[in-house]
Amino acid sequence: MYNVRKGKMQLPVNRWTRRQVILCGTCLIVSSVKDSLTGKMHVLPLIGGKVEEVKKHQHCLAFSSSGPQSQTYYICFDTFTEYLRWLRQVSKVASQRISSVDLSCCSLEHLPANLFYSQDLTHLNLKQNFLRQNPSLPTARGLSELQRFTKLKSLNLSNNNLGDFPLAVCNIPTLTELNVSCNALRAVPPAVGVMHNLQTFLLDGNFLQTLPTELENMHQLSYLGLSFNEFTDIPEILEKLTAVDKLCMSGNCMETLRLQALQKMPHIRHVDLRLNIIRRLIAGEVDFLQHVTHLDLRDNKLGDLDAMIFNNIEVLHCERNQLVTLNICGYFLKALYAASNELVQLDVYPVPNNLSYMDVSRNRLENVPEWVCESRKLEVLDIGHNQIYELPARLFCNSSLRKLLAGHNRLTRLPERLERTSVEVLDVQHNQLLELPPNLLMKADSLRFLNASANKLETLPPATLSEETSSVLQELYLTNNSLTDKCVPLLTGHRHLKILHMAYNRLQSFPASKMAKLEELEEIDISGNKLKALPTTVLSCRRVHTVIAHSNRIEVFPEVMQLPEIKCVDLSCNELSEVTLPENLPPKLQELDLTGNPRLALDHKTLELLNNIRCFKIDQPSAGDASGAPAVWSHGYTEASGVKNKLCVAALSVNNFCDNREALYGVFDGDRNVEVPYLLQCTMSDILAEELQKTKNEEEYMVNTFIVMQRKLGTAGQKLGGAAVLCHIKHDPVDPGGSFTLTSANVGKCQTVLCRNGKPLPLSRSYVMSCEEELKRIKRHKAIITEDGKVNGVTESTRVLGYTFLHPSVVPRPHVQSVPLTPQDEFFILGSKGLWDSLSVEEAVGAVRNVPDALAAAKKLCTLAQSYGCRDSLSAVVVQLSVTEDSFCCCELGAGGAVPPPSPGIFPPSVSMAIKDRPSDGLGVPSSSSGMASEISSELSTSEMSSEVGSTASDEPPSGALSESSPAYPSEPRCMLHPLCLSNSFQRQLSSATFSSAFSDNGLDSDDEEPIEGVFTNGSRVEVEVDIHCSRAKEQEKQQHLLQVPAEASDEGIVISANEEEPGLPRKADFAAVGTIGRRRANGSVAPQERSHNVIEVATDAPLRKPGGYFAAPAQPDPDDQFIIPPELEEEVKEIMKHHQQQQPPQPQLLPPQRPGPGDQLPDCCDTPL
Repeated sequence: MYNVRKGKMQLPVNRWTRRQVILCGTCLIVSSVKDSLTGKMHVLPLIGGKVEEVKKHQHCLAFSSSGPQSQTYYICFDTFTEYLRWLRQVSKVASQRISSVDLSCCSLEHLPANLFYSQDLTHLNLKQNFLRQNPSLPTARGLSELQRFTKLKSLNLSNNNLGDFPLAVCNIPTLTELNVSCNALRAVPPAVGVMHNLQTFLLDGNFLQTLPTELENMHQLSYLGLSFNEFTDIPEILEKLTAVDKLCMSGNCMETLRLQALQKMPHIRHVDLRLNIIRRLIAGEVDFLQHVTHLDLRDNKLGDLDAMIFNNIEVLHCERNQLVTLNICGYFLKALYAASNELVQLDVYPVPNNLSYMDVSRNRLENVPEWVCESRKLEVLDIGHNQIYELPARLFCNSSLRKLLAGHNRLTRLPERLERTSVEVLDVQHNQLLELPPNLLMKADSLRFLNASANKLETLPPATLSEETSSVLQELYLTNNSLTDKCVPLLTGHRHLKILHMAYNRLQSFPASKMAKLEELEEIDISGNKLKALPTTVLSCRRVHTVIAHSNRIEVFPEVMQLPEIKCVDLSCNELSEVTLPENLPPKLQELDLTGNPRLALDHKTLELLNNIRCFKIDQPSAGDASGAPAVWSHGYTEASGVKNKLCVAALSVNNFCDNREALYGVFDGDRNVEVPYLLQCTMSDILAEELQKTKNEEEYMVNTFIVMQRKLGTAGQKLGGAAVLCHIKHDPVDPGGSFTLTSANVGKCQTVLCRNGKPLPLSRSYVMSCEEELKRIKRHKAIITEDGKVNGVTESTRVLGYTFLHPSVVPRPHVQSVPLTPQDEFFILGSKGLWDSLSVEEAVGAVRNVPDALAAAKKLCTLAQSYGCRDSLSAVVVQLSVTEDSFCCCELGAGGAVPPPSPGIFPPSVSMAIKDRPSDGLGVPSSSSGMASEISSELSTSEMSSEVGSTASDEPPSGALSESSPAYPSEPRCMLHPLCLSNSFQRQLSSATFSSAFSDNGLDSDDEEPIEGVFTNGSRVEVEVDIHCSRAKEQEKQQHLLQVPAEASDEGIVISANEEEPGLPRKADFAAVGTIGRRRANGSVAPQERSHNVIEVATDAPLRKPGGYFAAPAQPDPDDQFIIPPELEEEVKEIMKHHQQQQPPQPQLLPPQRPGPGDQLPDCCDTPL
């Protein structure tokens, strides 16, 4: 029911009324009676008409028919959603021609009545519906009514699952094109022989095994599609269809190709037999097949192929077989495709003088065949992913060669003395080249593209020996080499350079004078070097739109914001401290990444300005609660748009999933659409959380998550889709002694790989046509696999989210794999399709294994993929693991206690901890702002804590310490995390909070002051002694012991000193990576934002990891890194501390200020308030 008005809007006699409105086929039907479909119906034909938006009324459209007697109906819709839906559907109908009707994908069960209003239809598209020959309703029109269209020329009935051939179409004499593909047909009736005018007959995707002999009466038939049926041999009837010149029988069940059958069909020139199961060719008495010019044998089971019998062959496809040897006749050969085999020998005789394209990549060739160098017309040669050691010099002398792809081989050098070559594209990445020929860039004056990434280059050849240069080089990729600053001046000879990638080399500087000469530069990537600054002369490169310089040592923000064309700036993982911006941001700026700059401090005005950028990334300050960096895992992720500047990927990262006990990570790839990845990113975590409440079985809840997500995609998932990978880390609460479990689930080409002991362990599977079981399933459902390897020409993956119109060929059921995490597991990587198409799992793991920061690791993977040739959108998530033998406490297992391992709480990845006596209803770690914390026994490295808290505890145990097997506690099982509290030793584990005064001695160590229990002083620092050793299982109390620091933190107050170092230990100032709270002050210290600080929680914000169990204080604190206690507040501070000490009830567990004697028994814990 909508508000409807007929006629012109200017006429006052026409009024708005509520009427039933239906869009039926190609007509708009409006009822004449309110609230009823009875009575007179107004029918408005829409074909050739128009639909317009009415701006004067909200959600209003004007529908007009075509012709001199056109009428107009105005309809106001209730919601904007309905308005858009009607506008989209009616616009499609109105754009059709009068003689052509498209009713595809309309969920029709019978033919609409208004379809027959015009008997002059020539083209009718009814594919992807639910049509039946004889509908159940008596008034419904079935397919038998189609014979009423006496002028119909083209009819498409594909994908209707008819089951039987529609005999009515045989009575349409004018029909020239008939498509009945994918209808589960098992036979073609002899009656089709009366369609004498039929020229195109598509029977693909059915269950046909034979054809009727009556087909010989179709004398004009020129194309017959028989792909993806059940034929085991070539039908004999094709011998009499002399107008057919192409044999289309891909995806059938042929095991043997009998060439005698082809000899009887001299009219067949193109033979398409891909995706069969052909294992051999039987020649019999056939000498030559001169009429076959195109032969396609892709994706079969051939072990060797002697194609000399096809003496007039022009194009040969034999990719993805099992070929070891290949023999071809070269008289007329123009194109050879033989990639992804096991070729060790390739013979073509005679020399193919007409060969222009040759792809023999991904084989086992050790050298380039000699006849290749003699092919005079060869333009493109792809020999990548082989085992070739050397390229012949004669190859470069070929005047017609334009593109040479020789990457992923074993080349140690290129021909040294090159003559003039016409090569325009040269790819030699992933070899073992130590240098390029010295005259390469001077002789190759046509070279526009050079990729020499992933070699061992230390320098570059010059472009010219004089000031003038003839170089036309536009794209230069030199990532992942050993280039130094000496090669930078050589770049100036390439004045037309547009794209320069020199990431992950050994550059320490980029001279300003050299940058100024690259005036046509548009994109530069110099990440992963040791640069401290970008030259200011980058302003001379007025066309630059992308600057990527992450993972360097840049301290000063470059002047890239003044470039008029700048779109993307990536300065993450550097040492920036401030950002200098112009008054107005560049108009085209879309992305600015400043994450991983721990010293960066932005004022409110700068943040407001930068927030106007569409994609602005910066480290978020930690809130100090349980959402901080986890103990067992930490992550970094990055995304990069493709060449069309569309970000069609998304990443998901939840460090504290489901009450801080688990983690969830994901990567989603929409290929070319943006909508599906965004929906997956926003929804999948919630769905998984719901499924976890129903079942704990990993495969069940992961599979259910993907299936529910498929439903929630709704209309977006009907014609759009995307790949996805989810990784869930969890611990089984019923198995207190168990470890964490990593569960990976994926569809499409998004995948996960785990690094275990330095070696990759794939956890995902890519379901594509190369999978035997998937190919069988696709064939069983009779989907059409096009020549580019895609299901119905849409997606190359057989399991993805979305694309519901391709069901059941394409399904959302994921591959699920679970592995328990062990101390040998270092990290795992989640990547999108573009990442794994460019990097192997071995290379990806090796590239980031020695990168300590997860964000920098993810950045490196994307940068490498882009330099290696990826042009798609990219997303990578790197999750670093810190699973150790002592990652969970098992002290009480012998006593029957159930203590779960640590949840990833406020501790950084390098900190291992165990929480004792976790209450049943409290799953998370209390936040620091609440002033509460569980009693914690921690093993923390010296270097981690030295940047936040000092200590005087030794890293070495006392010489008199007893071993764990000592009879002190013979019946108590202990874990490595909770060592025994020995009676003859004292260790301070979580150490002291340090305070200092730079004005004068604060008097805290004077003789006339009574010392406070648990507090030791040396005149300029206060050290609070804290012992939080694990108690024995027999005597452990079921309550939490608290450690508090109630002293207020203000600008002039007392705070914990920062940036102190232990002598001899490296310093890392990356506070932002672990969520350090507060802003850096002018004196270099960090001012936390809370007013109450827990010593343990603040201490654990340290960034570094080093095996060790205690804190060590620096020999002398740096005054610049301390907050000052004003003299007038010193007495007040002492009084507050003493008053708070007196308010505490007497506890037998309190530690006396003096060190215990050898016979004293240590208490279970010590709670010393400050």
